[in-house]
Amino acid sequence: MTIFPAIDLQEGRCVRLRQGRADKATVYGDDPVAMALHWQTLGAQALHVVDLDGAFKGTPAHADVIARIVAALEIPVQIGGGMRTDADVQRMVDAGVARVIIGTRALDDDEALSRLVKRHGGERIAVGIDARDGWVQVKGWVETTRVRATDLAQRVAALGVGTIIYTDTATDGMLTGPNIPAMDQICEAVPCKVIASGGVSRAGDVRALAALGRDNLLGVIVGKALYEGRTTLPELLAATGA
Repeated sequence: MTIFPAIDLQEGRCVRLRQGRADKATVYGDDPVAMALHWQTLGAQALHVVDLDGAFKGTPAHADVIARIVAALEIPVQIGGGMRTDADVQRMVDAGVARVIIGTRALDDDEALSRLVKRHGGERIAVGIDARDGWVQVKGWVETTRVRATDLAQRVAALGVGTIIYTDTATDGMLTGPNIPAMDQICEAVPCKVIASGGVSRAGDVRALAALGRDNLLGVIVGKALYEGRTTLPELLAATGA
């Protein structure tokens, strides 16, 4: 499995939110590029970046910062947050982003998602599915739909999406461990790759996810646990056998 250190961007700074709430942010750095280079130096194989302001406003707010991060790194970067138009996605692709994550739009517009997959390829287009108690949440987790996460996963996979990033919003930022049963259900529901997000706080959590034995579980995103020293990137990499 790949460990994806997370960089969440808010007002140009590196922050982490508690359960996705914009008013519950902890600032961990003022230089996102330096933070990205820090994780690469420690052995990161890929990086996960979220434009939090973009997610809440519905339009990218950190495109220039993201472009600088991509230019500075040798490892692939995936980006999500506010990717609501084809032009938003194209700008990230042009900047060299390895994988663009579509969130709210994936729920609302199958035709647009299919078009993006055809234009950029399934490996370049991912869908972020954020869910609480199995129900999809959108628009920065401020709205809960009546769409099952597994149903949406199957729908986007059928459209050719290569990767699903599944976040259990109840555990995100809580350091209580990932929702293992939910991850297992998502992996079972689709043939495409799945990246887990939410709750990882120690190497044992990574081993628990690996123990599911799902061949399509590509990796796990880790944020707060790294920033607060609950674990280290080398420890998490060792837990994957890397």
